[in-house]
Amino acid sequence: MKAVLSFFIMFGFYSVFAKEQTEKKEADKPKTGLIKIKDVVIYKDTCFYSSFPSVIKRPDGELIVAFRRAPDRRNYGGKGNRHVDANSYLVKVSSTDAETWTKEPELIYAHPFGGSQDPCMSQLNDGTILCTSYGWAPLSEEERNTLQKPYGENNGFVFLGGYLVRSTDGGKNWDGPIYPPHISPELHLSPTGEPLPAYNRGALCEGKNGRIYWVVAAYDSENLKRSSTHLIVSDDKGLNWKYMSEVASDEKASFNETSIYETPKGDLIAFLRTANLDDQACIARSKDGGKTFEPWQKMGFQGHPLNALRLPDNRVLLTYGYRHEPYGIRARILNAECTDFESDSEIILREDGGSTDLGYTWPVLLDDNRVLVVYYFNKNNGIRYIAGTILEMKE
Repeated sequence: MKAVLSFFIMFGFYSVFAKEQTEKKEADKPKTGLIKIKDVVIYKDTCFYSSFPSVIKRPDGELIVAFRRAPDRRNYGGKGNRHVDANSYLVKVSSTDAETWTKEPELIYAHPFGGSQDPCMSQLNDGTILCTSYGWAPLSEEERNTLQKPYGENNGFVFLGGYLVRSTDGGKNWDGPIYPPHISPELHLSPTGEPLPAYNRGALCEGKNGRIYWVVAAYDSENLKRSSTHLIVSDDKGLNWKYMSEVASDEKASFNETSIYETPKGDLIAFLRTANLDDQACIARSKDGGKTFEPWQKMGFQGHPLNALRLPDNRVLLTYGYRHEPYGIRARILNAECTDFESDSEIILREDGGSTDLGYTWPVLLDDNRVLVVYYFNKNNGIRYIAGTILEMKE
């Protein structure tokens, strides 16, 4: 009788243990995909051309979206809008639920010498917010004729190079501008004839060691039609920067807008936008903390620019604009080390865009089960506005 009783007791313990282990395995099982919950309008105003957003989630749950806002020139008789404007400023809106957003944007920064582009926010582990950007100065033909060459020009605007601003109080106040150093591969000069400060559009990354990584671009060829990418780093929360290494270059293809990501094992992954490469998304990997990068590779699909977000199960959500018909927003889920980029499947978030002038995605975790992807968008080639898509992770 005792033996029978002992058997049932041990069987009961084993059953409880087995149930606990099964439940643990189920809890640890990676979620297999995403389902779209809804699209949201974050900021839209017929007076303005709004574009190039980024987003962060504050420790208290507040969401902040920064973007570039400029007058819609069609309201003043213009045939359309351009991506450079003398009145483009860096502004922000906020939300506590990802669906209802503040109506009137707050100013982050207005450049004293020209229009600013692409505010790229990164939130550090101590809560400091860095926001990188770059500027264009409107100069007349007479003024441009006096400048020392070579310089970057876009429809009568001359390139000013990059800068960043910094907030230690949750975005209420911003210090700066802070000008990163010039990197030697860059051949363009500023309007004053000085070497350009480093610049680029894309997400920065704070490593596990506290170092901040930023992939910047450089026009490095004599004909100035080709750009390469390079890594600069900061060890003091973005106040000072130094050159580390070349990320990607090629004799024919160009590499520019790039986001950088650190994997759980410590590899640095550069997700590269390209030119003269049929809009192929590319990747470059460093296994030594950014001292060197392996040769760049095509990822096997089109789309740009790319942005990466670590999911709760350590997989990576990669989002990007799709500027081919049907125009819209797309994504992929990579494994934790981003090694399966050639075999993963594409997720279509939107395909109702009105033209190629959309995208520039930026994802953020809302909680353990939901993601917000922000971007700029248009329908029927109409007003450009800041939008978002809420996704839910599913098994």
